[in-house]
Amino acid sequence: MSEPKSFEVVLFPDPVLRKETVPVTAFDDELKAIVDGMLERMFESQGVGLAAPQVGLTKSIFVLNDEGDKDKPDRNMAIINPTIKSFAGKKTRHEEGCLSLPGVHADITRPDRCLVHHFDVDGNEIEKEYEGFLSRIIQHEYDHLQGVLLVDRMGAGDKMKNRAAVEDLKAAYRQQLED
Repeated sequence: MSEPKSFEVVLFPDPVLRKETVPVTAFDDELKAIVDGMLERMFESQGVGLAAPQVGLTKSIFVLNDEGDKDKPDRNMAIINPTIKSFAGKKTRHEEGCLSLPGVHADITRPDRCLVHHFDVDGNEIEKEYEGFLSRIIQHEYDHLQGVLLVDRMGAGDKMKNRAAVEDLKAAYRQQLED
């Protein structure tokens, strides 16, 4: 077994966050190392989900732990090459944040359930309906794989509320490019 990869979270507006991902084709030790590294970074960043673009990778992978608790590895999930087949249930509005947009929070409306076709880290095919908070995490991370960000889902009020934080992230990114 290889060592987990070491990752840093990529911050908005880095262009890698807007790139659509490519499917994983090899379910091997390197994939396991990527997944382990992504889980490690997610926990270190105090998140409940993390998509590959958020660590600079254009692979169709995201990881999650709906309790955000590294001491509950049974809650860890690696979702590889997902497709959301359908949505169901009523649409509910909840506050969401994003590790690539620190300090930014918005009320986002999403369906309560989603049916997802995906693979696990070993290449096993899965089709399952997820609901509640788990479904919300999956939908948020799936957005990342499509190049869709929290700022794209915000209503006008949340855009105004988060304007300064978003502008600060843009300024920090421009400064990083100049350094």
